[in-house]
Amino acid sequence: MGTVGGNVANGDPGNDMPGLMQCLDASFTVVGPEGTREVPAREFYEAAYMTAREDDEVLTHVTIPRPSGGYAYEKQKRKIGDYATAAAAVQIVKKGGSCASAAISMTNLSDTPIFSDAAGGALVGTPVDDAALTAAVAAMLGDIDPTEDNRGPVAFKNHVAGVILRRAIERAWSRA
Repeated sequence: MGTVGGNVANGDPGNDMPGLMQCLDASFTVVGPEGTREVPAREFYEAAYMTAREDDEVLTHVTIPRPSGGYAYEKQKRKIGDYATAAAAVQIVKKGGSCASAAISMTNLSDTPIFSDAAGGALVGTPVDDAALTAAVAAMLGDIDPTEDNRGPVAFKNHVAGVILRRAIERAWSRA
């Protein structure tokens, strides 16, 4: 049976949990012979199935700060239960009609989940209008590195990533 901890510790770039944990600014507690350490989710993933957890360490806790603002997780997949062609996690804080902060990550579009400071930064200070959405998508497309596989060619994955990210931003903004 899968667990949240097992999903994040595995380092599978196609799994939903790692990108979501990055978006939520979670941290992971790992314990080993050298003691206990806290590793931010945004620094945990190094390559496909490779994480900051050493072979002799066990992930024991996942800490998620209380989310604020609006949030969304959008995923395009071939069928229920399948890994995403592209998935986006977005958390937005709205103040006075503009975006005060934004956290954005995407899954299954590189050999690690991708947290994009640039995509979130493209929204900050804007009313999350079409220009801001376009800038956020362009920033994320600069951060991902999809490869062709049975979910489609690179051009298709880039297109889907843009559509899914735009949808997730719009939904998170509507909930903020």
